[in-house]
Amino acid sequence: MTISSPPHLLAQLQATAAEFVDIRRSIHAHPELAFEENRTSSIVAECLERWGYAVHRGLGTTGVVGVLKKGLGGKSLGIRADMDALPIHERTGLDYASRLPGKMHACGHDGHTAILLCAAQYLAEQAEFNGTLNLIFQPAEENEGGALRMVDEGLFEQFPCDEIYALHNAPGLPVGKMAISQGPAMASFDRVTVTLRGRSAHGAMPHHGIDSMQCAASIVLGLQSIITREIDAQHAAVITVGSIQAGEVFNIVPETAVLKIGVRALDPDVRSWVERRIKAFIQAQAESYQLGCEIAYVHKYPVLVNCREQTEYARQAAIRLLGTDNVGERTPTMGSEDFAYMLQKRPGAYIRLGNGVGEDGGCMVHNPLYDFNDKALPVGAAFWVHLAQSYLA
Repeated sequence: MTISSPPHLLAQLQATAAEFVDIRRSIHAHPELAFEENRTSSIVAECLERWGYAVHRGLGTTGVVGVLKKGLGGKSLGIRADMDALPIHERTGLDYASRLPGKMHACGHDGHTAILLCAAQYLAEQAEFNGTLNLIFQPAEENEGGALRMVDEGLFEQFPCDEIYALHNAPGLPVGKMAISQGPAMASFDRVTVTLRGRSAHGAMPHHGIDSMQCAASIVLGLQSIITREIDAQHAAVITVGSIQAGEVFNIVPETAVLKIGVRALDPDVRSWVERRIKAFIQAQAESYQLGCEIAYVHKYPVLVNCREQTEYARQAAIRLLGTDNVGERTPTMGSEDFAYMLQKRPGAYIRLGNGVGEDGGCMVHNPLYDFNDKALPVGAAFWVHLAQSYLA
């Protein structure tokens, strides 16, 4: 079996990247939110079909899976790219900027999709391997759990994968570099909605009411003591009160206050502890202020844990492609990623791909000025090709 050397492979994909830059920018100009990725999934499906993949649409509502089998080998590999955009109004001023007000590819999923398409074409038309390749184009990564929906609808039963991998662009990491680390790599994420119910009164006579706002303020300040005084400082966790909705005018004690809280942790045990303490603390505060209280605690994404063997395999593939000096460790982040659901079902790893520094791709994600750096596209594609060929050799 003949496999291109990694440096030659990277040069080949850099030479053919322009077509996929165009695809990426077309997707960027037409962003689609969670479970609405109809145009994007059609582009993906049409490309895969043209290159000879068996294409399956509709898993997870708008997901696409392309299957390519070569040889008689029994091994199978899954590679995932996310497709959805964010409800952000773009302010880049680019000629391919979003044409849809209030929607934007502010996290680079347009780039991830184009990277995997670029790799898909090469793997179909030029690569040799011996096994089954499953390319998974996932909807709704941003807060809506598209990965979980695909898993629940039978992703790994219909498309068996011995191992599963994904990548994400990393602003602040130079183009041409990659980073990965074993173990917990991204935090869990939970949403808490707290409704405090008191009694309204005139602001001049507050003793006739039960003030939900005062209790809300006490909760906002007191919650942080769970992090600073109850959790080992070496075990990361974050509590963020992102919204308080209470009252509308200057002189009325509000009857109701609603708090929206985000909770993150890098350890499942810490996650469970924080949940218990948040519930107990808020309930006690509400009782002390004589308020009714409802707590809706919703578990969103679990901790993303990179498996030891697969992390090292991906690291060595990246080193062969880019050189030892260009592959580093990645400090765990408190951001969250629903690829964690896939890693709960199959061994694998999640890799960071350099998006640039400063004005050359360094703008952080979820920002109206962010754009995926097209110079990173062939690097990511070459990594996927090399990983797939090596694994299925």
